[in-house]
Amino acid sequence: MTHAAVLDRKPVPSRWLIGRAELALIGITILWGGTFLIVHGAVTHSGPLYFVGLRFGTAALLTLPLAAPLLRGMTLRELWAGLVIGLGIFAGYTLQTWGLQTISSSSSAFITAAYVPLVPVLQWIILRRRPRLASWIGVVLAFIGLLLVAAPQDGVKLGKGDLITLVSTVPIALEIIFISLFAGSVNILRVTVVQLAVTSLLAFACMMPVGEAIPPFSWAVVIAACGLGAMTAIIQLVMNWAQRTVSPTRATLIYAGEPVWAGIIGRIAGDRLPPMALLGGAMIVAAVIVSELRLGKQADGPSPA
Repeated sequence: MTHAAVLDRKPVPSRWLIGRAELALIGITILWGGTFLIVHGAVTHSGPLYFVGLRFGTAALLTLPLAAPLLRGMTLRELWAGLVIGLGIFAGYTLQTWGLQTISSSSSAFITAAYVPLVPVLQWIILRRRPRLASWIGVVLAFIGLLLVAAPQDGVKLGKGDLITLVSTVPIALEIIFISLFAGSVNILRVTVVQLAVTSLLAFACMMPVGEAIPPFSWAVVIAACGLGAMTAIIQLVMNWAQRTVSPTRATLIYAGEPVWAGIIGRIAGDRLPPMALLGGAMIVAAVIVSELRLGKQADGPSPA
């Protein structure tokens, strides 16, 4: 899942346009939910770095024709924005893909959703924006929920895959913060193609240092990576377009459906979580929603979702 939406909004959009944008966000949220199951199957044939490199390289190549006419006008700020956001995407998705080697797609989706209530905490540390009461409640709910998702039958503990996926939420949350820092001052297409290319190049470049070999040719890996690359490109472009008119808070509430769709798709494919894990997933989704409510007087700035 990549949240590279630059918050570049048009003034006073019509309700009709907002409705179209919200439907588009719901559509890509369903796509997001399906990516976890695809990655879960692909990493049985490929290492995480190779798969991430192939996936985001495909997305960059598909986005390039749209951005190519505008690349001559790229500024140093846009190049820096793409580099920083790409670094966050690389770290987050590599760790998430690594975790998917040992945990189910549904569990990965629910744990990954914990990045939303984590964002205001990191904003407090980095940007000195104190979180609202709702944000703290969301963090507590997410923490309890991810413990229930992790190992409800063997006691409250986190396995290796759960811990790796949990760590992945930090760079994903940082990615969202980086986006908010550059909001409104960059060109969407130029930054998008740079961040996708940076993610791919970093993944391939890190294969040799960590000792990950190129896997034997597999149509399953190629089709999954290219398909996810196309989905990633669509998701990025739709987010960047839709969030011009949909408020960050409203968009975040729509994104809260991502792990729900992942759970539904996973269940159809035979991935049945225990009741306690489902309860934990529901608590994480509730944490995402609660963290966006306005319960206190303090504001932590615009939501970067």
